Amino acid sequence: MAVRLCNPLRLPSLPSISTCKSSRSRVFSVRSCILEYNESRKKWRQEFGVSELTEDSVKTIAETGKAYVHDFLDVNERPVLVVVASKHFPDVHDRTENEKLCVFLIEKALSKLPHGREEILGIIDLRGFGTENADLNYLTFLFDVFYYYYPKRLGQVLFVDAPFVFKPIWQLVKPLLKSYVSLVRFCSVETVRKEYFEGETVPANFRD
Repeated sequence: MAVRLCNPLRLPSLPSISTCKSSRSRVFSVRSCILEYNESRKKWRQEFGVSELTEDSVKTIAETGKAYVHDFLDVNERPVLVVVASKHFPDVHDRTENEKLCVFLIEKALSKLPHGREEILGIIDLRGFGTENADLNYLTFLFDVFYYYYPKRLGQVLFVDAPFVFKPIWQLVKPLLKSYVSLVRFCSVETVRKEYFEGETVPANFRD
């Protein structure tokens, strides 16, 4: 089975409080790390060109239908980002364009957050997934972006109807997901319909 794994992701390590032991006090340490983190995040957004991402700039890759932001919130009032794994072809689609679409959709989902809410729901539809869709880079990029640049924004991730062929992929990617592993839930389409949406708010590709 061919699994796509290229160069490491272009995501720098960000500062953590534990790395600031040389500071004179814990308060100073926390403040220093927060400032350093904010600067790193700002630099990344500028280098990635986040502010330049628009519907038009990602139109071509978005038209593949591989990922989109759902029109409705889930039952917990969270915006919903859906990834359709069977429409993702790493040997065909440009990696940079995939990453731009990923970040654009995260920004779009966050813009739909109701007042007082901070988290979004991610749904990865694995029906029809095959080895030609396997892409550790894209999956790891998705989680790393949340981990480093959108912390505490991802409330839960649903892996829907994972086929047997996905199991070895999961074993490879699981150690790379850091603390986000605890947010992953494997479930069925029926669970998505009954537990996360009501009536007509169910995403079209999960309806009967």
